[in-house]
Amino acid sequence: MTQTHCLLIGAPVDTGQRRPGCLMGPAAYRTAGLAPALEALGHRVTDLGDAACTPVPATVTNPAVHHLPETLGWARSLAAMGEAAMAEGMPIFLGGDHSLSLGSVAGVAAAAQARGRPLFVLWLDAHSDFHTTATTESGNLHGTPVAYLAGRDFEAFPPFPAPVPPENICLFGIRSVDAAEHAALLEHEIAINDMRVLDERGVVAPLREFLALVEEADGLLHVSLDVDFLDPVVAPAVGTTVPGGATFREAHLVMELLHESGRVTSLDLVELNPFLDERGRTAHLMVDLVASLMGKKVFDRPTRAYRGQV
Repeated sequence: MTQTHCLLIGAPVDTGQRRPGCLMGPAAYRTAGLAPALEALGHRVTDLGDAACTPVPATVTNPAVHHLPETLGWARSLAAMGEAAMAEGMPIFLGGDHSLSLGSVAGVAAAAQARGRPLFVLWLDAHSDFHTTATTESGNLHGTPVAYLAGRDFEAFPPFPAPVPPENICLFGIRSVDAAEHAALLEHEIAINDMRVLDERGVVAPLREFLALVEEADGLLHVSLDVDFLDPVVAPAVGTTVPGGATFREAHLVMELLHESGRVTSLDLVELNPFLDERGRTAHLMVDLVASLMGKKVFDRPTRAYRGQV
């Protein structure tokens, strides 16, 4: 197995939504044994600690938007850490709510541009996250990263360093899209694999089609894994549960296919709220999924006497 240098970046971001708890996510991943799991697979791990936030004074015309200065501060910090980490290996951002991707993907995109390589993004999520600062009605900026990385207009935010072409973006597993997002998505050539598509075609065919595009373009691949991609029956520790998500096996199959592609160069783990978990059950599952992404096989998995045991 090829050794990867995995750089863990804690992103205790809690400002992109209103339900407290996501700031505990980085600690939960560390406690659930993410670093030892990666090291057991032969990878080198460096924990860079948690990013820090210096709020950036800013306002927007949409009065619903909240915690904008803090979210901008997190984005700036994570973009800098992510771009630097790309020069050393594979950054893994431990969230934190999904607004952290406003920064993580910006840093990765800047690194890809510097290398002269196209960036592709796989968005594993129940939501399309295609609002802008102008269209969001909730004001929750965790619902905006895909729009930002696709180059849509954002007040207060710096221009995205290298907007990702819509055809390089794949939404996978979505099942909750607001009307404004739906209308905007119709104007962009983004691959949309909602749960209806996955029910009809399975997860393998559409994912392999997208990975073939990455391979053909010799691209870098950023994967953003939201806890709510999974069905809440198996992953309850998220504040935005939507029934009908990916099953345990489907999620592991996605990770195994990503590993086999050899194309993943950066990763977000987002929306884990340990306050809503059951004895660390969701945190352990997410660590298991990362292990699958990094090469762990089904036959490597020991039988567990009870749910949540490590």
